Amino acid sequence: MNAKRTISTVLIALGLLLLADAGLTLLWQEPVSALRADLAQHRLAAALRRLDASALAGDRTALRHRAAAARRLRAALHDGQAVARLRIPRIGLDDVVVAGTSVADLRAGPGLYEESPLPGAGGTTAIAGHRTTYGAPFRHIDALRRGDRIRLELPYGTFTYTVTGSRVVAPADVAVVRSHGDAARLVLTACTPLFSAAQRLVVEARLSASTRA
Repeated sequence: MNAKRTISTVLIALGLLLLADAGLTLLWQEPVSALRADLAQHRLAAALRRLDASALAGDRTALRHRAAAARRLRAALHDGQAVARLRIPRIGLDDVVVAGTSVADLRAGPGLYEESPLPGAGGTTAIAGHRTTYGAPFRHIDALRRGDRIRLELPYGTFTYTVTGSRVVAPADVAVVRSHGDAARLVLTACTPLFSAAQRLVVEARLSASTRA
């Protein structure tokens, strides 16, 4: 009887843990992957500081030419590398962006699309992120409204974008992340609705200000 009672107690406890996990995921985000993402963000923040220090110790004349600096950094990036800090006051987001949008890359934080230029080089800078797992950095991007500010901080400058709108597209619609000539734009993408990859939510913004490092 004691063994049966112990097994029953363990099963009940496991059931409660699963229910708690499901509840947290619905209300907030998946807790286990959130912890992993938080640890990854701490590591990436340190890597980004080293990247900033390295850039500032280099040729300051080259840094003043932001387009050249953007292209040079873009060419040197490898998947999973810390590249920028993304701040969105409206939704309280402050995360390090990594290069790449593979499964492994997005586990660490928002990811820069592979073909996307960096701010300062012209064109559309596109960033993807999770909404329910691995820190869920983009969970609330559906709350962004026209006029909201988004800031990207890089070793060679800080770029502020103003949200112009949002839309929902099919996952295969890659046109939304392509550059439209030299127009300086920022696009954020994430799966929608929550807990589904049926469609893609796209938030679009235009460059409204920039400052040198």
